[in-house]
Amino acid sequence: MAALLARPLTYPHVDLDPQGRPRLAGTTMKVVELVMAQKAHGWSPEELHFQHPSLTLGQIHSALAYYWDHQEELDTEIERLSRFAEEAREAAEPSPLREKIRLHRGGH
Repeated sequence: MAALLARPLTYPHVDLDPQGRPRLAGTTMKVVELVMAQKAHGWSPEELHFQHPSLTLGQIHSALAYYWDHQEELDTEIERLSRFAEEAREAAEPSPLREKIRLHRGGH
């Protein structure tokens, strides 16, 4: 038992992509993407598994454990991604479909 406790703890389902960002090993799913989905929808690990059936519960729990152990760093990345998405939305040309929907709903 002492040998097990002496080994460093790791996240068996998390590795780093070529840019050094944590992702689920063997996939292209970044840890922050899974966390953003969980936060946006309030999903449990089981619901995340239902929504992403290619991921195992072990992968999901490992990613969430990695997030909680590196929360400050990953929250900074999530904020950066959110700002980037908002800036891209603001810079995008108006969508004809969005305008039709807005007008149909009685928007101004």
